[in-house]
Amino acid sequence: MLDHLRPSLVEGTRLGQRYSLPVPQHALAGAAGERLSRSTGSSVDFQDYREYQPGDDPRTIDWSVYGRTDRLAVKLYRDEVTPHLDLLVDASRSMSLADTAKAEGLWKLAAIFATAAENARCTRAVWLAGDGFRRLPNDTLTPAAWDIPTFDSTRSLEEAFAILPPKCRRLGLRVILSDLLWPGDPLTTLRRAAHGAAEVSVVQLLARADAEPPAPGNLRLEDSESGQVYDLYLDASGQQQYRDALARHQESWRDACRQTGARFATVVAERLDDSLSTLTAAQALVPV
Repeated sequence: MLDHLRPSLVEGTRLGQRYSLPVPQHALAGAAGERLSRSTGSSVDFQDYREYQPGDDPRTIDWSVYGRTDRLAVKLYRDEVTPHLDLLVDASRSMSLADTAKAEGLWKLAAIFATAAENARCTRAVWLAGDGFRRLPNDTLTPAAWDIPTFDSTRSLEEAFAILPPKCRRLGLRVILSDLLWPGDPLTTLRRAAHGAAEVSVVQLLARADAEPPAPGNLRLEDSESGQVYDLYLDASGQQQYRDALARHQESWRDACRQTGARFATVVAERLDDSLSTLTAAQALVPV
């Protein structure tokens, strides 16, 4: 457990009080709760009558209708439901990149979205993507009380979906927190993440070191997940090639999000507080 990251959860909870999740009407199809669905159920909000059928609860019979029409009729009510957030967190090694604020930013973001879900009266589940998805054991507690695991997986989010997908709630809201820095077709991952969801938001969290190449010169680079070491010389041309490759990669994710109807936003860990407007502009969060 990494307690030095706990202040990030505390700060994220504080920041999250300013926001709520946008809950579309078709997300109101969950378990019994506080919000009214379009389907019928057992709330106190009367909707309609229908003819009594064997097996119906006799307590729902409206005897005044029987007295007027000589027919047994039961009352129908609007179903009470609670919308739900499944928060999918990339738990690979690259999300705790050394000498950056990436891990702090990740947990701050997770707490922001968890708190925004509370403000929207959503239930929530936090899923960690490593060798498959596993649920954070105490994710129903306030974020400041969460157990913070070590991020030691070398698997991408795409591989985690293939090994063991999360048990997301149908017609729930889903938010992905990841740097998205692995090769492959984003559409494959997004189709899996969006299957059965009412709404999906993809938040790319980068460290400043991810977003900008280092200064020109001789470099020794280590892959944070494979441990492989590369010695190279970086010049201005190489810097521009890096920026162009990152821009193309991000555009491929934007295209995949457009195809699946997901929202997309990129934030930088070292500038996270100033980047929250990016999340509201993408409608991943709404101010309260």
